[in-house]
Amino acid sequence: MIHGVQVIDTAEMYGDGNAERLVAHAIKPYNREELFLISKVLPSNASKKQIPVSVENSLKRLNTDYVDQYLLHWRGPIPIEETIEALEKVKSQDKIKSWGVSNLNVDDLEKIMKLPDGIKCESNQVRYNLGDRGIEFDLMPMMNKLEMPLIAYAPVARGDRLGTNLTKQKVLKEIAKKHHATIFQILLAWCIRNGQTIAIPQSSKTAHVIDNVKAAEIQLTQQDLRQIDSVYPKPSMKQPLALW
Repeated sequence: MIHGVQVIDTAEMYGDGNAERLVAHAIKPYNREELFLISKVLPSNASKKQIPVSVENSLKRLNTDYVDQYLLHWRGPIPIEETIEALEKVKSQDKIKSWGVSNLNVDDLEKIMKLPDGIKCESNQVRYNLGDRGIEFDLMPMMNKLEMPLIAYAPVARGDRLGTNLTKQKVLKEIAKKHHATIFQILLAWCIRNGQTIAIPQSSKTAHVIDNVKAAEIQLTQQDLRQIDSVYPKPSMKQPLALW
């Protein structure tokens, strides 16, 4: 493990494959079996013909024999039935240990669950943070019922997206001070508060990565959560899935 971090998320799209090469370099000194690597296939490559090619290319770039979880990056023109069939085939070859999806909403998951191998979908990676709480209305309850883990990208929302400068938000400042933490650590702690969410914050600095890891030690109180809800309320109606 790297400072206690086991999950590393990447994709064939990131940097045209260079992100996977960078991950390979970063994990080289560590025990591969202690890490959980996630990569993603582009929708244009999510066919029976192309998924095996994409998987092989990712494995070469990552310098590993297998990926722990392989996700469909978002829905595209290729039928989801074909994509799942291809994912199951590469899984049977031990090139991926499991598969999931990304940026899929309730309707898409309902369709997947009706397919013979749909129940084998092991995660959904979506944008989730204080400024993007829409999934709490219907998608998150559905995933909880299915016992499907949520992988939250962009868990530390940008201030402009929330309509305020987070570092100056009074409630967040008070809660951060109470827990001897930074506001960004509070945002991460909030995101993973239910124990069923994996947050994958992006950072290019070692110190920030270590700070992010420490956020897992913060236990927000019910009072903290009520204060946060008063500023960033839960959704009261269905909302479009937040993207990017």
